[in-house]
Amino acid sequence: MRHAAFLAAALLLAVPAGALAQEAAPVPASVLARSVDIPFEEFTLDNGLRVVVHTDRKAPVVAVAAWYNVGAKDEPEGQTGFAHLFEHIGLFNPTENLPGGLMEPLRAIGATDWNGTTWFDRTNFFQTVPTSALDQALYMESDRMGHLLGALSQERLDNQRGVVQNEKRQGDNQPFGLVYYAQLEALFPPGHPYRHSTIGSMADLDAASLEDLRQWHRDNYGPNNAVLVLAGDIDAATARRKVEQYFGHIPRGAANEPAQADIPTLPARIDRTMHDRVPNTRLYRTWVVPGLLDENSANLDVAASVLGGLASSRLDNALVRGDETATSVSTSYQAFHRLGMFQVGVDVKPGGDVEAVSARLDQLIADFVASGPTADEVARVVTSRMSQRIQALEPVGGFGGKAVVLAEGELYADDPAFYRRQLASLGAATPASVKAVMDRWLTRPVLAVRVDPGEREAYAEAADARPAPAPAEPLAFTPREPMPGVGEMKPLDFPDTERARLSNGLEIVYARSTTVPTTRVAVEFDAGVAADPAEALGTQTLMLAALTEATTTRDVVALNEEQERLGAAIGAFAGVDRTTVSLTAVTANLEPSLDLLADVIRNPAFRSADVDRLRAQQLAGIAQEQSSPNGMGARALPGVLYGAAHPYGRAWSGLGDTAAVEGLDRDDLAAFHARWIRPDNARIFIVSDRLLAELTPMLEARFGAWTPPSVPRGTKAFDASVPPAQPRIVLIDRPQSPQSLILGGLVLPVTGRDDLVVFQAANEVIGNGFLSRINQDIRETRGWSYGLNGRTTVMENGAPYIISAPVQANRTGESIAVLIDQYRAFLSDRGVTAAERERTVNGNVRQLPGSFESSAAVLNALRSNALFGRPDNYWETLAPRYETMTAEAMDAEARRVIDSSQLVWVVVGDAATVRPQLEALGLPVEVRAAQ
Repeated sequence: MRHAAFLAAALLLAVPAGALAQEAAPVPASVLARSVDIPFEEFTLDNGLRVVVHTDRKAPVVAVAAWYNVGAKDEPEGQTGFAHLFEHIGLFNPTENLPGGLMEPLRAIGATDWNGTTWFDRTNFFQTVPTSALDQALYMESDRMGHLLGALSQERLDNQRGVVQNEKRQGDNQPFGLVYYAQLEALFPPGHPYRHSTIGSMADLDAASLEDLRQWHRDNYGPNNAVLVLAGDIDAATARRKVEQYFGHIPRGAANEPAQADIPTLPARIDRTMHDRVPNTRLYRTWVVPGLLDENSANLDVAASVLGGLASSRLDNALVRGDETATSVSTSYQAFHRLGMFQVGVDVKPGGDVEAVSARLDQLIADFVASGPTADEVARVVTSRMSQRIQALEPVGGFGGKAVVLAEGELYADDPAFYRRQLASLGAATPASVKAVMDRWLTRPVLAVRVDPGEREAYAEAADARPAPAPAEPLAFTPREPMPGVGEMKPLDFPDTERARLSNGLEIVYARSTTVPTTRVAVEFDAGVAADPAEALGTQTLMLAALTEATTTRDVVALNEEQERLGAAIGAFAGVDRTTVSLTAVTANLEPSLDLLADVIRNPAFRSADVDRLRAQQLAGIAQEQSSPNGMGARALPGVLYGAAHPYGRAWSGLGDTAAVEGLDRDDLAAFHARWIRPDNARIFIVSDRLLAELTPMLEARFGAWTPPSVPRGTKAFDASVPPAQPRIVLIDRPQSPQSLILGGLVLPVTGRDDLVVFQAANEVIGNGFLSRINQDIRETRGWSYGLNGRTTVMENGAPYIISAPVQANRTGESIAVLIDQYRAFLSDRGVTAAERERTVNGNVRQLPGSFESSAAVLNALRSNALFGRPDNYWETLAPRYETMTAEAMDAEARRVIDSSQLVWVVVGDAATVRPQLEALGLPVEVRAAQ
């Protein structure tokens, strides 16, 4: 890493203090579209495997993405959830030549962004790996494709069935978690491919046999039904040689034509009322419309954005900011292979007239369909979408990078460059074309679902016991050559950190990233949730909402519309220790985007009318937090650990307390802003494709003349003592919960400014990550959870350790007992093994070069270095530290930091079901209401 540069003051003062750049016109969307380019080459193996290759040398990593043309829509009656269940089997289970499974070697080679997903139309597996580990990754991916069945056993099936059923419980357990099932059943007739959800039914999952799953693989997972994308540090010639080597021997599978599906129209409007344990009524309006490949897809996307997707949307302006009868609105267009779903959602303000809001919603939709969008609205959507697409293409893989774009195009449209057609269609959208598609599709009968507070709908659980499985013959298989090793790894070359100061002393911390033409700015203030006044928790969140709502020169509509025209996004949020106002912008529109950022930070309006409306929204947010398992647990745990008097002893979401928020006014927000959002409490972090020497005058013009107000700067006091730990169970009753959320907490004797590298490595073994002992035991061995972890929440002045374990309700007590036993053993006689140490060290060293592929990752690294007092080259020092780390050192550090006998447990669940289980553990049980 080169030495950081510190620019001279003479350069910084080249622009007169406070002089703003002339207003620049936004760059046209057509120019932005030319930034979206993913060159590729493609070829097909003799066995039908289609391969797409994209070269990107920015980092020594390659994204490997295998997409299969099978999803939930292809499941016959009685086999709902099979595609998803098999994704789990393929992702988490052994293959014929990897009896330990793929997870351990993937972690050991330093894979990032690795996972598998299933949706209506496809199943995919993906990982981004160091270039020197590509051969090993291709071996694993080919073994999953062609050498899986012989390793699939009844035990493995039963285990992943339990995991999937707990994934279903976890989703169903959320507020409004049962609505989607009802929508699909009402929108689609019996037998329609899209009528059932991807997660499937408990009964069908119960009924899945080993032979069923074997046949599912034979029918759907052949190479001729797959697309393989390699994107990153590789060329097409090398890719062809390697893919032939690892995949060429796999025989073709069954010919598979994905299910056809028509676009049904309801014979008449359907009104359905449901009930759930929620704090407010939610209204839905849903239509089935054309899908991804239809020429109208872009117009439907524009329509959804203008109606309720943009921050300046019609519904926001009418219902949230206009008559204030709703606390939030949304409109989405989900484009699937064969069809799409157009949906509107409205959260009615608590205590409001639901019937009146419902009628008003229908009228607003009808008016919009009748009039269509304006040219300016269409242009704002197009620019925003172009900006989002540019940002999404920064990583080579993951959930939304370049490999995903290429795979989706090839799988659905037989064209990796399908994204170009999508962008062209988006750019060609006009008010007339959008209106025409709405006239065609949104004037048809609608499904109107209303969810009122009350007792939940009946819940279909899994069977208590399944019949003994039919015996299945073991399958023979021919072993392959051994898996190749990993070549020489390239070390991390973290971008150079440079610094400058504005004329008022405000520091800039900068790194350059040239992958995509975007700039990310974070103006960070030493505040955070810990700065919230103890007597008025929630002040900061309300202040930040008002900060981005309007300025003294721009009202909320103008502010949002200008961002959309520029393809910029400004946000304000608070972590525990820091408060940040951020900007993401296409660099071509950076200067006018910075004008908006400066206006938001320096000139908030805090209009009383805006504050009143935002207060109501925040109160609704608190009520929603108090209705969800995660929200209820997260509101309780900090106070249990730190006590109410400590700055860390309040809910880290920052939403605050109902009574306090009700009493806030604009003067409270202005006072908080004056104490904390000021230049002598700030630092600017920036990652851009532009040079720092070019950026500094821009920042000087907008922030150089910013002076602190006359009131003293805010300070945080951490002198309140943390109460002694009292091991016990705090039970928060949430009736009708099919799953319990277990949170175990402990305040550690360290802070974020301590050296925690060895401890964090040790904790990977017991708590953090898929391969941790607690996850392997409770999820992978017992099948009681979709996933759990134990992690350190690193904060500037503290570091609590938190175990998070959502488990099926009837296993709540047993799960806590298993967790207690696992930590006790790990911290005594069952410490880190040689294999665990090797896996952890190798994984951490090898993942470093791929960890900072995106500008967002680099920006976050700059910020964490500053927060915890780390040197600029911190990330480059980690590899040699890991390589010399011993299992004995890991054990010693874990035992020094964690005292598991002091864990306090917070459980959110149905008390009638779980309290007897908890009392059997021998710990005091305290029952509380949601806070």
